[in-house]
Order: sequence, then C-alpha cells, then structure tokens
Amino acid sequence: MPELAELLGPLEFANAWAFWLLPLPLLAWLLPPYRETRDAVRAPFFDRLLVASDAQREEGAMVLVRRRGQQFLVLMFWLALVVAAARPQWLGEVIEQEKAGRDLMIAVDLSGSMEATDFTNEAGLEVDRLVAVKSVLERLVEGREGDRLGLIVFGDAAYLQSPFTEDHATWATLLDETRIRMAGPSTVLGDAIGLAIKLFEQSDTENRVLLVLTDGNDTGSIVPPIDAARVASTQDIRIYPIAIGDPASVGEDAIDTRTLDRVAEVTGGRSFTALDRQTLDDVFGILDALEPTTYDSVSFRPRTDMHWVPMLVAVLLYLALRLLAFLVDRPARRQALDASA
Repeated sequence: MPELAELLGPLEFANAWAFWLLPLPLLAWLLPPYRETRDAVRAPFFDRLLVASDAQREEGAMVLVRRRGQQFLVLMFWLALVVAAARPQWLGEVIEQEKAGRDLMIAVDLSGSMEATDFTNEAGLEVDRLVAVKSVLERLVEGREGDRLGLIVFGDAAYLQSPFTEDHATWATLLDETRIRMAGPSTVLGDAIGLAIKLFEQSDTENRVLLVLTDGNDTGSIVPPIDAARVASTQDIRIYPIAIGDPASVGEDAIDTRTLDRVAEVTGGRSFTALDRQTLDDVFGILDALEPTTYDSVSFRPRTDMHWVPMLVAVLLYLALRLLAFLVDRPARRQALDASA
C-alpha cells in the first residue's frame, strides 16, 4: 500500500499483525448482557409503604446506558492499546557505512631457518629473515584499511596468533611478539593451510586470501600442502605463497618452489620468491595490484521505538474516562443521598 507508506512517512510497525485485534471489541455484541442480582425484602404491605413514603412504583431491572462521550473514549482507549502493541518505530535518515570487504589471513613461518641473516633493513644493517618479514608486513598493513586481517604462525604445528580483525594496530602488536622457533623448528606448511581453511569457514565474505611466507619445505604435515590447497580451492580461497631466501639452498633449508607454485596454481593465486628486502617490498607491491583493497557498503536506518506514545495516550484516555464517569454519576448519587435524607 504505497499511499499508506507515503502517509506514515518514516514510521513503521514492528508488529503490524496487532491491527487484526482492532475488531475484537465487536465480539461484545454477541455476548449476553451483564446481569447483577441483589437481595430484596418481600413485604405484603408494599403498597402502603409506597403511599407512606410518597414514592413511585419502578421496574425492578435497571440498564446502565453509556453516554456517547464515554463510548468515544473507550474506542480511542482500545485503539491506543492496539497501536502500542504494534510497536511503532520511527526511522531515522539512511546511514551508509563501509566495512571490510576481504578477509586476509597471513601465515608466517617461524622455523629455525628464519634465523638466517641474509636480509638488510632500511639502514643497511643485516637482519634475520623474520625481522625483514615483520617490517614489510607492517607497511603492508598500513595500506589494507578495508581488509580484516588474521595471523597464523607455524613450525612443528600451526597456531592461530590473531583471528580476523579490523583492529590492525592489535594485529601488528601480535605480529611483533612472534619469535623464531616459538612454534617449533620444523615447517608444517600443509597444516598451516588447513588451519586457515578452518578459520575461513567462519567468514561471511566471498573475498578470501591466504598469504604464506616460508623459507623451507614441508616437513611432515598431516595434510600435504597440495592436498590442502585443493580443499582451499573448493572454499574459494586464493593462496599466494612467498618463498623467502635463496631458492638454490640445499638440505633442510631448501625451498620447495615446485610445491609452492603448485599450491598457487590450484587456488588461482600466484607464487613469488623474495631474495632480499627490496624484492620482498616489490612482491607486496604486486600483491596490492592483484588484490586491491575492497569495501562492502552497508546501509541502514536507525529505529527508535515509539510505543510509549500510544501507551501515554491510553493512560490519559483512561483517566479522562474515569473522570467522565464520575461527573455523569455524580447527580444520580446526590439524588440518592437527598432521597435517603
């Protein structure tokens, strides 16, 4: 009913079904009239009493008749109660907000090989790989205001360091508190991907990105990395693996770039290799182009409950009804008092 909507304007009723109660008082017409009986004294000399008291013979039944004013007040009282039950709500102006459009989970390798000091900081001093990763990630976070960030650390096992959050300052603090070997000396890449999948199941956004930074190969995950990547692809999770360090290294420190490439390919992501801090900076620049910051626009109208207004009207109508009944019955009571006197 567009005409009714234009008439009411920014007013809505949360329980509009309550208006079906409006005709309920009409059922009173189907009910028998209320009767009240009183005790009476039978006197064989009733006619003599009438003559002695100079009274007139009257019918024994008396029907109370409501005045038009009383009927109108009762009708308005019922209408106010029904409107209050319908919970009128005043709608404010439309408010539009932008919320995070992407969930970005970052998994950081904390295995023992991250102690290698083959990176330099901005001052040109040699630092270990984890320090370089932290500094670059902190700059990455500054440009991801539209993303919810999560943090996973992995070594012998994968652990959740930070759930998805829009509080980037807290996320950066939790990243800074990470230490090499705090999750064990090994590299369970597949388990880290598996943990990320479980966390993304609780996400309600369609833009899901997993960024994995590692400098070694998988060493005994329960689920192999490629198998975990296949599961991630079914959940629409794109994985971007970043190999940190020299891909020509051998032994336990060797980087399995073939597996990383396959993980990215299966999920529709892309793999990178960062040999130094400058290359690592360039990689994150490419990621910004591949996964630009997105926002989801959300609009809503604040609602203010106005049920107290018809309730206040109902109370005032009730008081007016009682006052009118008092004024109407007052002459009858005075006449009865005069007669008894």
